Amino acid sequence: MDTTVKAAFASFVVAGSMVAVEPTTAQSFPTKPLSLVVSYSAGGPTDTLARIIAERLRRSLGQTVVVENIVGASGTVGTGRVARATPDGYQIILGHWGTHVVNGAVLTLSYDVQRDFEPVAMIATNPMILVTRNSMPAANLTELVAWLKANSAKATYGTSGVGSASHVSGVYFQNLTGTKIEAIAYKGGAPAMVDVMGGQIDLMFDQAASSVPLLRSGKVKAYAVTDKVRLAAAPDIPTVDEAGLNGFYIAIWHAIWAPRGTPKDVIGKLNGAVVETLADAAVRQRFADLGQEIPTRERQTPEVLSAYHKAEIEKWWPIIKAAGIKAE
Repeated sequence: MDTTVKAAFASFVVAGSMVAVEPTTAQSFPTKPLSLVVSYSAGGPTDTLARIIAERLRRSLGQTVVVENIVGASGTVGTGRVARATPDGYQIILGHWGTHVVNGAVLTLSYDVQRDFEPVAMIATNPMILVTRNSMPAANLTELVAWLKANSAKATYGTSGVGSASHVSGVYFQNLTGTKIEAIAYKGGAPAMVDVMGGQIDLMFDQAASSVPLLRSGKVKAYAVTDKVRLAAAPDIPTVDEAGLNGFYIAIWHAIWAPRGTPKDVIGKLNGAVVETLADAAVRQRFADLGQEIPTRERQTPEVLSAYHKAEIEKWWPIIKAAGIKAE
């Protein structure tokens, strides 16, 4: 065999070897069950959404999607696990504003909340509602702000912990209104809300999903929802713009990410399954019952999630850091 033929044969063998090991990615993906990581305990709001999503994703992907609760360190244990996972699409995470925005500002992390993940799709948003004890004399948000200014020495608001959405909401509210309110940290949102209902503290910024049932039963008063549009689950509550506090927007949004380096065609397959899931009438109803708002179809792309995630970091990190908020 002359030199030219040998070279050609060697090139053919190498090319053939490359073809043999080249992954088929989305053409065959998935061929085994997927893990959908939740960085919090079973039964919480993120876990509830994950189980609704996982149940329907199974039909779209043709494989079981197992919800895996990996808890600890304010959600960083599970989030870090996915950041370091093999980028093949088989381990993904349902994260949110806390895990992928706030934690990057209040904690020293072993991963980057933006660069170490590939965006798949936004799942839902859940704005906050400003609620108070029933004995609060203010009739509307303007009067509430006036009352808080007049009672700055004793006004209090409950939080579900340092760096939580309820805490950061209160900081942002004070920045915009010029009020001073003492933050009282609780071990979770539920005990904080108990004290609002009991009149031990004045107010709280609570997720709509948990406060709407209390409003319906008359246990607390609502002044505004922190969104540009009214909640379908509570249409009588004005938006912050309507109530006179323009631009006071904050929401606990959930999204799905894969590890950095996951092939684009696999991301595309995952995104398509999520889009199909979010279009399902049963899923939409279950989300609505929880006060969750599903983004419009055009806002369910990886590109939109990437841009929105970046914008949220740019908005909230300066506010959090200026307030000196550090996780305990």
